[in-house]
Amino acid sequence: MKSLVTGATGFLGSAVMRCLLTAGHEVRVLARPDSDRRNLENYPVEITEGDLRDFESLKRAVRGCENLFHVAADYRLWVPDPETMYEINVTGTRALIIAAHQAGLSRIVYTSSVATLGLNPDGTSADEETPSDPATLNGYYKRSKYQAEQLVRQLTHDHQLPLVIVNPSTPIGPNDIRPTPTGRIVLDTIAGRMPAYVNTGLNIAHVDDIAYGHLLAYQYGKPQERYILGGDNMTLLQILQAIDEINGTQHYRISIPINVMLPMAWFMEKMALLTHTEPRATLDSIRMAKKLMFFSSEKAERELGYRYRPAIEALKDAVKWFKDNDYCN
Repeated sequence: MKSLVTGATGFLGSAVMRCLLTAGHEVRVLARPDSDRRNLENYPVEITEGDLRDFESLKRAVRGCENLFHVAADYRLWVPDPETMYEINVTGTRALIIAAHQAGLSRIVYTSSVATLGLNPDGTSADEETPSDPATLNGYYKRSKYQAEQLVRQLTHDHQLPLVIVNPSTPIGPNDIRPTPTGRIVLDTIAGRMPAYVNTGLNIAHVDDIAYGHLLAYQYGKPQERYILGGDNMTLLQILQAIDEINGTQHYRISIPINVMLPMAWFMEKMALLTHTEPRATLDSIRMAKKLMFFSSEKAERELGYRYRPAIEALKDAVKWFKDNDYCN
């Protein structure tokens, strides 16, 4: 069987690609002509060039495939102009799903995000049924992914598509070549550039476990359902201390109130407009940190057989990969 994977040049998408190859799938990947293809090197995949903003290229990409794993997304916590992000995450997703429907694909797995879900004010783990208020979503990324998921759910309902939604939490591990915003936290901690922290928390999962969750969703997921693919809930301080332990270093850190961080993030964003580099902290990321972003994968465990390794293993693999590939020099 042939499966099309979008986003395979990136972090999570490449892990999904590798997982499908191991499972015996013939894999075609959609890649932009100017994309960094290091994550595709030495893998027996068919590459078709295209762009989520080019419908004709999407029709060519799905032709001859049985399955679609739509992992690609513009994942940035700061953008000077959000138009491209919405074109890729929302409009591009709609175009790809329509192309897949027209081509008669037998199975579609759409990669959403826990960013689309609600959070519990008391810090307990949210799940697929935790209500989300779109008015409270901080940042263009979260809002674009929320809009995309709502659109996908409507298309699935209207056309009775064989589509399953997965909501990954925070993937950590090898092959984060860009790196992602979370990967930069790991790198900054290794380099001793994290002298302070805010009282927030994340759900950390190994990227390969989340990728395997995509395969399980393909095999066992129910159409029109969504499944959180996550791992361990950890405070930011616990994450930083775990990386210190892995790295064999020890740092004293101070806790900074979120209201103090907001003006600092504002200044970093203004500087980023001048330097054309992504700021280390953004207003949206600090606003997101006001709540513990804790989630439960119990539904995926129960219905898909999803399992995840301890978060410390994901952090160890990330640290090792960054060091082995000279990101820390």
